[in-house]
Amino acid sequence: MSDNPAEFELDPAIANRLKFNDAGLIPAIVQATDTREVLMMAWMDTHALAYTLATRRGTYYSRSRDEYWIKGLTSGNVQEVTGVSLDCDGDTVLVTVHQTGGACHTGDRTCFDADTLLGPSA
Repeated sequence: MSDNPAEFELDPAIANRLKFNDAGLIPAIVQATDTREVLMMAWMDTHALAYTLATRRGTYYSRSRDEYWIKGLTSGNVQEVTGVSLDCDGDTVLVTVHQTGGACHTGDRTCFDADTLLGPSA
């Protein structure tokens, strides 16, 4: 099996259910399977989603680097994908994972740890 997400094609029956943006991307909300904590948000195209479904490795498309990003390939903070669901409109993907190490590129557990704008009231 290839390690190149660009070589993977999404099943047309799945692709037809998705609504991609003008750049051909769909947001992916990544959630911890055990705690249900939202870990990160990333983007997927059809190849990243196809690769994720085939390998169970969290794979995304980096807009800033213009390349595929297999979570943990360089950091060791891998995501074992346990499930993938579509929202009711087909324009967002929910990816549930067993996360090893931090999910955020900063090393934090989640991408939502550092800048809370409103917390629970006392």
